[in-house]
Amino acid sequence: MVAGPAFADCSALPSFSQLRSALVGALTPASGANGGLGFNMWATLVANDGTVCAVAFSGSQGTSEWLGSRVISAQKANTANDFSLGHNATPAGSLFPTGLALSTANLFTAVQPGGSLYGLQHSNPVDTAAAYGNRPPAGTPGVSQASFTSGPAAGASFGTPSDPMVGQRIGGVNVFGGGLALYANGFKVGGVGVSGDTSCTDHMVAWRVRNALGLDQFQGVKGVADATHPDNIIFDITTNPDGTGGTGQSPAGSGGVGKSASGFGHPKCLNNPTDAAVAGLPPVK
Repeated sequence: MVAGPAFADCSALPSFSQLRSALVGALTPASGANGGLGFNMWATLVANDGTVCAVAFSGSQGTSEWLGSRVISAQKANTANDFSLGHNATPAGSLFPTGLALSTANLFTAVQPGGSLYGLQHSNPVDTAAAYGNRPPAGTPGVSQASFTSGPAAGASFGTPSDPMVGQRIGGVNVFGGGLALYANGFKVGGVGVSGDTSCTDHMVAWRVRNALGLDQFQGVKGVADATHPDNIIFDITTNPDGTGGTGQSPAGSGGVGKSASGFGHPKCLNNPTDAAVAGLPPVK
């Protein structure tokens, strides 16, 4: 048996109130270091086995945020958890012997047409019934196949401790900024996803949420960015030879989004965070 969590339950992660507090504290106005639009946001925590543990929003009510961002935040948490590894998870001789942390922002380039992970975003689809509470959770007392009747959860429960996603594995893959794996003493214990603003700002806020929750204890886990920010967003997409792409906006012509020197680049966003702000995010431990 190896040390560290394998299929962890939600007791290994912060509570709903801790998540909401961290999310509210991570926001800044549009003119602040996070860039973006200055909107309210959603955040989701998933455990190491993909179980949703908490869903919270930063505003006064669930409709103070983009409602569609609720499930996107869960997708991001699920993706970062699904495609990151920690200590004792890789075999001898691995290029990443201490583990590999990949943020959802790190996946953007590889999933573009012609990329090495093209199509990844269509794998592991969201279980929409679980995501929206359109059926009773599996194992609900008194519910059987013979007596099964579907019925949507009340929208008022979204982003509360009784959110219908809690206790469920909704799946989903997201390939733009806002999802990060969670680490305790170098072991992956789950993921956090943030959504509700530009994808670049989502990443900035998710990073601050993870730091506030104390689950950035990488202890040598590597990534594809710099040593102190292993899974940070990378802005290295430049224009193609034909002059298209590289702007972060929808390009004209057939050049796509441009070329990433690292292969892990993410396009810039409206009111993009400055290079200094990205580099100035709290270093991992």
